[in-house]
Amino acid sequence: MLLSFDVAAEAIPEHDDWHTHEHLPERLAIPGFLRGTRWVVRRGQPRYVVLYEVDRLATLTSDAYLARLNAPSPWTSRMMPHYRGMSRGFCSVTASLGFGMGAAALLIRCKPDANAAEPLRRWLVDETLPRHVSSRGIGSAHLLEGAVAPTMTNEQRIRGADAGIDWAVLITGYSEQALTRIADADMDAAHLTRRGATSVTSAVYAMDYALTCAERSMNG
Repeated sequence: MLLSFDVAAEAIPEHDDWHTHEHLPERLAIPGFLRGTRWVVRRGQPRYVVLYEVDRLATLTSDAYLARLNAPSPWTSRMMPHYRGMSRGFCSVTASLGFGMGAAALLIRCKPDANAAEPLRRWLVDETLPRHVSSRGIGSAHLLEGAVAPTMTNEQRIRGADAGIDWAVLITGYSEQALTRIADADMDAAHLTRRGATSVTSAVYAMDYALTCAERSMNG
């Protein structure tokens, strides 16, 4: 699950406190949730990206997850109105290359033109991402494709309807400069548009906090 959003400026300190001490531990207690990471923007927008890794796509439509979304805690209910411009996607992982997760990330979002989806996918998976993942400063690269439309829940009703996510490319590494170079070279908006992508956006992020289900379990 991939989320990108802003938070009202005055609520940022409390948001990060809530997200670290309640929200991520709450989510990682749900069966099938493996890891959650929060990222803060270094170049571009929006301010936040949150990535949840799950054991299977059905985890995101499970009764346990929906029960939590439909019974938000008092703190969650207080934070939801401060969200701005939420995009949220339940995504299949088309390809994962390289190893690990770096502390810096480039997120590129786009929507493929209907007639260009397969050539664009092949260009990314077979040519472009393998070349970049072996570059100095880069560790891993992933192509995510929106697969299931999230249902409306009580949490979402408080903050307002979410936008969806079509495709996302997530490249991580240890060098913010290396990621910026990729964003400005053959994965810039002009190049991707020529390959058949539309609505291209990109931003560079730094990892802000991460939690795994194993860590969550060790601490109750």
